[in-house]
Amino acid sequence: MSDTYEKLLEDSIDIAAPADRVWSLVTDVPRMAKWSPQVVKSTVKGGEVKLGATFSNLNKQGIKRWPTAGKVVRFTPPAGDTPGEFAFRIRENKTIWSFTLEPTADGGTRLTERRETPQGISSLSLLLTKAVLGGQQPFTEELRRGIRQTLERIKAEAEA
Repeated sequence: MSDTYEKLLEDSIDIAAPADRVWSLVTDVPRMAKWSPQVVKSTVKGGEVKLGATFSNLNKQGIKRWPTAGKVVRFTPPAGDTPGEFAFRIRENKTIWSFTLEPTADGGTRLTERRETPQGISSLSLLLTKAVLGGQQPFTEELRRGIRQTLERIKAEAEA
């Protein structure tokens, strides 16, 4: 089993809702546990999600639980035909998770979720993934499924 990781994970979904509606969902960090199968709880320090805001997460895999800390590194609301982007860096592993919102021709939104590793993944995180979370390949597949599930759940709520 390989210890290498994929530098970019991403998936997209088209949502029959305007970008401002989708933006209000993806930037509501405390509600992320409702959509992401890995997140148990998120709490934003100071309560306001904005550029530079920090938050804590409790994540899960089966019965395993672990905390992480995030910081908002990109916060550009969509405006007209201009795409929006919301991104945060996870302190413990250096990954950046993001949502990009692009308008579609029918007035809806294409939502893309990404996990990027511009600075790699921390050695400790790689070691823990191997020792505790089943290894890079199985954990990456779990993340892929989680991204898809998150997108589908956001779509369902935005279209409700």
